[in-house]
Amino acid sequence: MTSRGSFYITTPIYYPSDVPHIGHGYTTVAVDALARWHRQAGDDTWMLTGTDEHGQKMIRAASANNATPQEWVDKLVTESWFPLLETLDIANDDFIRTTQERHETRVQTFLQAIYDRGYIYAGEYEALYCVGCEEFKPESEIVDGSGPFEGLKVCAIHSKPLELLQEKNYFFKLSEFAEPLLALYRSQPDFIRPESARNEVMSFVRSGLKDLSISRSTFDWGIKVPWDASHVIYVWVDALLNYATAVGYGADPETFERRWPAYHVVGKDILRFHAVIWPAMLMAAGVDVPRGVFAHGWLLVGGEKMSKSKLTGIAPTEITDVFGSDAYRFYFLSAIAFGQDGSFSWEDLSARYQAELANGFGNLASRTVAMIGKYFGGAVPEPADYTDADLAIQRIVADAAATADAAVERFRIDEAIEAIWTIVDALNGYITENEPWALAKDEASRPRLGTVLYTCAEGLRALAVLLSPVMPVSTRKLWASLGAEQELGALEEQPIREAGAWGLLPPAAQTQPLAPLFPRVEQPE
Repeated sequence: MTSRGSFYITTPIYYPSDVPHIGHGYTTVAVDALARWHRQAGDDTWMLTGTDEHGQKMIRAASANNATPQEWVDKLVTESWFPLLETLDIANDDFIRTTQERHETRVQTFLQAIYDRGYIYAGEYEALYCVGCEEFKPESEIVDGSGPFEGLKVCAIHSKPLELLQEKNYFFKLSEFAEPLLALYRSQPDFIRPESARNEVMSFVRSGLKDLSISRSTFDWGIKVPWDASHVIYVWVDALLNYATAVGYGADPETFERRWPAYHVVGKDILRFHAVIWPAMLMAAGVDVPRGVFAHGWLLVGGEKMSKSKLTGIAPTEITDVFGSDAYRFYFLSAIAFGQDGSFSWEDLSARYQAELANGFGNLASRTVAMIGKYFGGAVPEPADYTDADLAIQRIVADAAATADAAVERFRIDEAIEAIWTIVDALNGYITENEPWALAKDEASRPRLGTVLYTCAEGLRALAVLLSPVMPVSTRKLWASLGAEQELGALEEQPIREAGAWGLLPPAAQTQPLAPLFPRVEQPE
């Protein structure tokens, strides 16, 4: 496969003090599908995920559980976060933990670099701090408490009282980067996507930036400031640097040169850190800014943002245990416009599973393979002359593949799936119109029957390739069942940008019986 250069993509690094919910799963699956697509297109692809393990919130959670912070994060990552990757079939290339030595030493190298370049100074700080956000809150996110918190200032996101912190800290001269950042956003209009996110960030930066406190001295669970061991580096500065440290910043210039810069996919609630503070830090260090930041919306359950603290958190296994990982991946990537908020409901998931996966794609695969087995002894038939109806299918397949690839380039995996699904719908309609079971009754129609079933099998070959980044499990089963594994090699090795070409599945490929890809499910009570 020819390579089109580096495609380095990251999830946010997750805060492991909570167990993963479907919101974490949503981001991870989206990044995984984008990475799989680019990998299969021959791009030099690297996918990073990981965990953000320092900060005050972690100390408190650990002590509440009678553990040291390190014991506590080791337990969380092992028991909850590594299994999430298996549950959702994530093919990440690396998993970084901010407590790893490779990260800690490289963070110190980076901070020293911006200190040496004159962008850090010592100062006094007093501000309202939210432990839940690990952030000094701007005025816009401070509200008056009610109920038990009446008379207190609370965090608009967590609805919990804020703490007034007074510390001698080190500050990063973020205020000097308003103009360079605005110039960046203007010169690269798709640096921040979608447009609503870009507009929000631009107005935030235009309203003026304050210098950022980047160290803490009241606790020691963190990475030490290299020139002053009595301070630890502010958890967000430490966390953002994972994207650079994981690919060799400060230690392996060759790998860093090969991979960097990255695309970051984040939830919109952490957009400012990624689109303002992070590129400013990189500019200060003389390092290239990221390629782009894509902010997706929130997952809402019953109208509430998904969160553990508000008990709307649903564990991914609650869905995968019933419907399987492919259905999880398909549902979240297709049902929500990537970049906008989306609502989750069991009813919607069940309905889509039944209509689109079981009756749509699954049934198309089962009956095509069954008819080739019944009428041609399991060998993919040779097509005879193509009619207009057959050529229309070929055009739909070619158009869908091109449209999907263009949608992936825009990070719109939902639009890619919508384009690919036109093949499913077209083939189901084609079978209904051409009635292969009727053609099979007349020996004179055998050449036509062969063309119809070849068209269905070749359409499924394209579907298996195009849908493999979204649904790796079912497409692998279909690929083997079509006899494509023997004839064309492993599914993951098929060049995805050539999937829309016609006639790649050789006639006489030997099919294998196919169990239902999406079996009927017992509805959860």
